Amino acid sequence: MNQSSYRNQTLIGATGVELIVALYDASIRFLYRAITAVEDGDVTARRDAVKRFLDIVMYLQARLRMDLGGDTATTLSDFYSAMFTMSLEASHAASVAQFQEVIACVKNVRDAWVIVARDPAAGRVLPRELRTREERFLPPAEAAPSQTASVASRWSA
Repeated sequence: MNQSSYRNQTLIGATGVELIVALYDASIRFLYRAITAVEDGDVTARRDAVKRFLDIVMYLQARLRMDLGGDTATTLSDFYSAMFTMSLEASHAASVAQFQEVIACVKNVRDAWVIVARDPAAGRVLPRELRTREERFLPPAEAAPSQTASVASRWSA
């Protein structure tokens, strides 16, 4: 089994938050590819790696729910904008050191997502498109079990 299909298999049972962590992991891999391309003097490979990194950053930023996320969503949006700019500057300068700085920042936020992934209620606040099929049908995180039961009892077949 090659590495790509192994990654696909491990993502099948992943939660929404674990999928976000996987996106961060992929973005870090693309930044390392950019560093390798800088070291090899391969401009095309560097640009391709940076483009793929930027695609992930733009995807994550576009999925932020500013109406629900409050200060956290605003902070993440600012973070993604900064990473976008820093990676373009690193690419333009063909600077390994600047790419390493972007990697350090991304790893820091990725590690925070790993901590969030340990909280089963975290998936309930993700946008629907970032949730797994099972997470889409969970009751709201703030609903107490008694509230969920009383809502269910009002329905009849």
